[in-house]
Amino acid sequence: MPHAVDPRRVAEHGSVVMRLADEIFPLVEGFYVDLHKNPELSHHEHRTARAVAEWLTRAGFEVETGIGGTGVVGVLRNGAGPTVMLRGDMDALPLQEKTGLPYASTARGTDDEGNEVPVMHACGHDVHTACLVGAADLLAGSRDRWSGTLMIVAQPAEEAIDGAAGMLDAGLYTRYGRPDIALAQHVGPQPAGMVSHRAGVILGATSTLKVRIFGTGGHASQPHTTVDPVVIAASIVSRVQSVVSREISPSEMAVVTVGMLRAGTKANIIPDEAYLEINTRALNEAVSERLHSAIERIIRAEASASGAAREPEIQVVQEAGVTSNEPEATRRIAEAHRAYFGDAYVIDLPEPFTGSEDFGAFGLPGDPDPVPYVYWFVGATPHDVWDAASGRTPYEKLEAVPSTHSPFFAPEREPTLTAGLAALSIGALTYLGRAEDSAAEARQPAFMQDTPQGTPVLGPPPESFPPPEGEPFAASEAPVPETDPAAFGTPDHGAPAPHANADPLSYDQSAGRAGQAADMADLLRPDDFQPAPGPRPGPEGPEPGTGPPPPTGPAFSAPPPEGPPIAAPPPPEEAGPYPADAPRGRAIGRPTSGTRSRRTRRMIRRPTGFDEAGRGHGPSLFSRRAPMRTAPAESGPRCRAARALRARNRGFARRMELWRPLGGETAGVGVSSGTRRRTCSWPAASLSRFSRWWARSTARSRESRGSR
Repeated sequence: MPHAVDPRRVAEHGSVVMRLADEIFPLVEGFYVDLHKNPELSHHEHRTARAVAEWLTRAGFEVETGIGGTGVVGVLRNGAGPTVMLRGDMDALPLQEKTGLPYASTARGTDDEGNEVPVMHACGHDVHTACLVGAADLLAGSRDRWSGTLMIVAQPAEEAIDGAAGMLDAGLYTRYGRPDIALAQHVGPQPAGMVSHRAGVILGATSTLKVRIFGTGGHASQPHTTVDPVVIAASIVSRVQSVVSREISPSEMAVVTVGMLRAGTKANIIPDEAYLEINTRALNEAVSERLHSAIERIIRAEASASGAAREPEIQVVQEAGVTSNEPEATRRIAEAHRAYFGDAYVIDLPEPFTGSEDFGAFGLPGDPDPVPYVYWFVGATPHDVWDAASGRTPYEKLEAVPSTHSPFFAPEREPTLTAGLAALSIGALTYLGRAEDSAAEARQPAFMQDTPQGTPVLGPPPESFPPPEGEPFAASEAPVPETDPAAFGTPDHGAPAPHANADPLSYDQSAGRAGQAADMADLLRPDDFQPAPGPRPGPEGPEPGTGPPPPTGPAFSAPPPEGPPIAAPPPPEEAGPYPADAPRGRAIGRPTSGTRSRRTRRMIRRPTGFDEAGRGHGPSLFSRRAPMRTAPAESGPRCRAARALRARNRGFARRMELWRPLGGETAGVGVSSGTRRRTCSWPAASLSRFSRWWARSTARSRESRGSR
């Protein structure tokens, strides 16, 4: 097992990596909505696999598709170090969705038996896939923070419990390298954003048996001439329930469920065969084997006692062992998650879940040198649903809220995706993170270094995307004047990672406003565009002892603009007045710095998430919020920093190209907002408030210039 980095150092790395989350979160959220609206059954994840492969390719990974069917593998090599595998599953369930969401699935598919069935992402695999590609993108964009090899595995057919084995049989480890540790996560019924760990067994073993009972058919009026397989099947259903109560120790956990019983075509016909599917669950291999032997004994005995002419057919079609986390690796990753999220948002499960997974197959059980792995849960239940659920204890509430495989299962998007992105990235950095400071961190601009740790801010675009046009320098190279961080109320860069006890909603304590209460209309008041009060300099320059008034209001992480306003030079002596028929528009030589620089210095605030109507909102309890900051002035020593900020914004726009290869139906959803109805082409109507304000402001500016 590879050496783990100190949890505090991992949290510092994670804080820097998650600064990019503010940039890519709308894309991840839109990707999730698109997957939820267009689910695909096991072994048929073709559209999902193409989208994952395209995202990983643009992020700079070596990508190969068609591994074990529709599986996708992406590898990113970043120097010497361990190999960490991140795995996410892609398939959906044959279930009719009843959530009532505006992006609810209406898809239908064909199962392995040729039946047309409704399809729904009722197990959260759309969340897993969106967080997988999002974490891969975040790590690809911050390679200075880690060293080693990152392996991304998008697995098909988890619901069929054979997708992991299929990828291994296709040479996953022999062709792309054997990982030093494998990591995965799953959404659960806990409150949205909560991370749950458990060392040792976290999920049980499962198996599915297909049973065919043979009888002798005939007319329903003459049952004495037949051997009724329906009666045999009914006896089997009743008898197998006694296995748990009479053959398994009360101290052990075991479940036997007959999930399917099919026989006959008409009421007055006794069929000649019956079909059953039986599912078992156990928390250790010994109990699982005892269940199998007892079920097989009962099936054969009931058929023989009824005089069946043929022996029944019993076939094990799905089988997966227990998912048992490596204890030391689980402890290390849980410590890193606590260092980043805080103790209040990371819990230890007291007992395992009875659900099952095939992720344990990637650990090579039974191999002399198994691969250690860690598997954890990320809560997805909306907070209002959790609060309204019946029950006094958390365990009672867990039984009352819609869980996975329910037609009403609807994860809360923003906190679930945010926590999933962070948990997966922090897990990878636990073993890939650099133990020493990188040179890139020392070259980071002051307004980036002084940002509180754990706060996603708009950072430079990842290396996997083409650089924006314009000045050939990176954002991290933009010169910034030396300033005293304490003068602007910024915390020390060496402070520990944020703790959950801090108020995550209050990004501007001095102003007394929270992100959810702030609004772009409030931040961009009309008086902000008026000239600054005080005497303006004349043609000969500013008067002695005068200058612009000192900045007022709360301190921000970027220094305020400096220097007096720039006035236009006086006209030459030989110049005459403009002719009466001069074209209307902006006057030649009109000073632009008074308006343009103020507009450039507007405070940029991006919403952390979007509600069902596509409206941006502030942070939740489980999101990290960037403090408001101003863009540098376009004139003076910080002009290059201003251009770098615009270059980053152009890089964000370039990432819109990720949606072109998806094809088919987009995730644009018509939603209601008050009395208006609008339809947006952005996936899930995820337009930011700033983008909408900018469009309105530009239109008003053009109208005002045209009227002059």
